[in-house]
Amino acid sequence: MNVAKFGVVGAGQMGSGIAQVAAASGLSVLMSDINDACLDRGMTTIEKSLARSVAKEKISEAEKQTVLSRIATTVNLDDLAETDFVVEAAVETEDLKFAIFKELDAVCPEHVILATNTSSIPIGRIAAQTNRQDKVIGMHFMNPVPIMKLVEVIRGLATSDETFAITWELSEKFGKVPAEASDYPGFIANRILMPMVNEAIFCLYQGVGKAEDIDTVMKLGMNHPMGPLALADLIGLDTCLAIMETLYDGFKDPKYRPCPLLRKYVEAGWYGRKSGKGFYSY
Repeated sequence: MNVAKFGVVGAGQMGSGIAQVAAASGLSVLMSDINDACLDRGMTTIEKSLARSVAKEKISEAEKQTVLSRIATTVNLDDLAETDFVVEAAVETEDLKFAIFKELDAVCPEHVILATNTSSIPIGRIAAQTNRQDKVIGMHFMNPVPIMKLVEVIRGLATSDETFAITWELSEKFGKVPAEASDYPGFIANRILMPMVNEAIFCLYQGVGKAEDIDTVMKLGMNHPMGPLALADLIGLDTCLAIMETLYDGFKDPKYRPCPLLRKYVEAGWYGRKSGKGFYSY
C-alpha cells in the first residue's frame, strides 16, 4: 500500500513532532485535535522547531515553508477518513485511546492502518476496540520526535505482516531507526527506562540525595545525557505515573509500584516542564 496522506490525532508535544517528521518526509499530513487552540499551539511548536533548523542551517527557509505547507489541521476526526495511515498521539489514558480507536475504525476506510504512539498500553488491548485488528500496530516515537532516531514498532497479536512491513518502511522514510518490540506492557523502552526513573524518585523520596545530585550521578557516572529526574520532567510526570501504573497493573510485580512522591506531585498538578514545576522549576 502506498501511503500518500498521513493522519495524526493529537497536536501536543508528540503529535506535532510526528506531524513534522511526516511532512518533512514528503507526505501530506492532516493533524487533528479537540479544538483550534490545541491545533494552533501544535503548529506553533512545529514552526519553532523548523525555525531552529533554519538557524542551524540544517534546512533553508524555503524548505521550512514547504514542510509547513504540507500540514493541514482539523477539529473533525471524520476528516481522517481521507488518510491512508493514522497515528494516535493522545495522552496516555486507556479510555481516551479506546474511544479514539473506536471512532477512527468507524470513519476510516478498510485499508487505513491505525497506529498508536502509546508508551505502555498493550497494542492488542487497543486493537480489540476495532474491527480491523490486523491493521492496528504500535508506533512509539521518542521525545523530541524531530531529533530522536528511535521508533519502537510493536505488533499486536493479530497485526498482519503487511501492516508491520508498511509501518517499518514508513519509520525509515521518516529518517528513523525502527526496532521491533513484543506486545508486553511498556514494550522495551519504558519497561527499562521507567523503573529507573521511578527508582530515582524513590531516592529523592527517601532522602538518599537531592534532585541535582541524583541527576549528576547518573550524568557523570553513567554517561547519561540528562539525569532521570530532569528526564521525568521533560516526559511529564503524569505520563510517567500512567506508564508505571500500566506496568504495575500488567505484571502485578511490586518492583513496578509507582513511588508515592511521583503520585503526590501529579496530584498537585506538578507535571514537569509543561506545568512549570516538577522536580525542578521552569
